[in-house]
Amino acid sequence: MHPHLIMLHSVLRWLILLAMLITLYRSYTGWKSGRAYTSWDNRWKKITVSAIHIQFLVGLVMYFLSPVVSYFWKNFSTAVKERDIRFFGMEHLVAMTIAVVLVTIGSSKVKRLNDSRAKFKTLTIWFTIALIIIFLSIPWPFMFTERPYFRF
Repeated sequence: MHPHLIMLHSVLRWLILLAMLITLYRSYTGWKSGRAYTSWDNRWKKITVSAIHIQFLVGLVMYFLSPVVSYFWKNFSTAVKERDIRFFGMEHLVAMTIAVVLVTIGSSKVKRLNDSRAKFKTLTIWFTIALIIIFLSIPWPFMFTERPYFRF
């Protein structure tokens, strides 16, 4: 089960990044151009938020099934000094949780606003901060973790 979750988590990463970029492009251009907030803008926001929440749930299941995380908690005093183990045992979970919370707050704030420009600005700010955190917390192949772009 764990290998299938790793594959799903890997594929969802790309869908989330794509959805985030589309949503951010639409929100930034809408904010700067002053255009009206449309149902398409709202749809992309919902797609992005839903995908991130699904990814978060998959990640939580993986977290509790992961042998790396199990090792991390059983050998905390030594594992916390190992960069790869600490990343998956603690850093990745904390950073991604913060990103999910930021996306959720940003989405919630947009729902309460009536002005299109304010909606776009709010969405742009909250989702950009979340995207930066997400990007920095993905175990890219060029990082210390040496994980591939796709896990199959």
